[in-house]
Amino acid sequence: MNSIPAQAADVIVIGGGIIGLLTARMLAREGVRVTVIDAGRIGNQSSWAGGGILSPLCPWHTPEPITALCRLSQQMYPRLMASLHEETGVDPEWTRTGLVFVDCTETAQAIAWCEREAVEVHRTSPDALGTLEPWLSHPAGESLWLPSIAQVRNPRLLRSLRASLAQLGVALVEDQPVIAFETDSGRVTAVRTESGLHAADRFVVAAGAWTAKLLNGLTPALPIAPVKGQMLAYGTAPGLLSRIVVRGDRYLIPRRDGVILAGSTVEASAGFDKTTTEAARAQLSAFAQELLPPLQDAAVLRHWAGLRPGTPTGIPYIDYHPTLQNLVLCAGHFRNGFVMAPASCHLLAELILNREPMLPPAPYRLDASH
Repeated sequence: MNSIPAQAADVIVIGGGIIGLLTARMLAREGVRVTVIDAGRIGNQSSWAGGGILSPLCPWHTPEPITALCRLSQQMYPRLMASLHEETGVDPEWTRTGLVFVDCTETAQAIAWCEREAVEVHRTSPDALGTLEPWLSHPAGESLWLPSIAQVRNPRLLRSLRASLAQLGVALVEDQPVIAFETDSGRVTAVRTESGLHAADRFVVAAGAWTAKLLNGLTPALPIAPVKGQMLAYGTAPGLLSRIVVRGDRYLIPRRDGVILAGSTVEASAGFDKTTTEAARAQLSAFAQELLPPLQDAAVLRHWAGLRPGTPTGIPYIDYHPTLQNLVLCAGHFRNGFVMAPASCHLLAELILNREPMLPPAPYRLDASH
């Protein structure tokens, strides 16, 4: 169904997640006529399913091209979120909660990275952490607290973006998988869906985990594959947990209303299956309740799964197609879609608008050595 009627478009964006919606907004604010086409409901895949932490889980292990996108995005977020809230009345709940790495085993490496990146960091003893977060289980060793790290409530951000696009006159075409690309003389002329042909001057593919499948036959095989992640949401009283807490590759995220998210699994062999499993529920429950014991008495509000667009290094592809001169890709953000989104979309918009990019584009090219 078409939520907003399709119109003549300068740019068609395929994919209605955070990357596609934010790109559409940036282009529309420059006077570009944009249509967004999604195979399902807008904002209903990986972007909805994630946690919204605006930092990699272990930033000191992150390749520099990812760090560069994260650094710029983190600078852009406060103003962007305030603007969306003011425009639409929907608060994305951007919140600088800070992040605690509990029982950090790489303290020296982590602190060196924070000093190099000018990120505030505090070494925190078990007793000091108990003062900050009294309901956490007592850690065995030292923790690191990064007070500047923020989060967004991703479903609310997606709602705010959708409302902003409606105000900007962007057409949103939902439940219409792209069946084929119509090409002529090295250009895409239109995309075909069940509702017919959609023509434009330029085309953006921001289809997340489905990108390689969508472009099959049009481009050399892209190493973008679905990686399933399962999460739980607990209902608690506000204030039980104040900061994002990471231990290993799992985390707890407190929302303003008391909901606490526990995540997440990393399942690379699941294909496009989003089925939740009892084994994952048990693993996440054990982690959450051991780290924050009051969750033993809290209700699990929801258990869900999403499909991240995994790449070998997590570095996304932001580049024009090698032979179709008006087709550009922005995909492969893996677990860091939200923290890289503003900078990724800004770089993409600069490529489309033929402007000097704020970041060097070479690391994100399709032929880059990732």
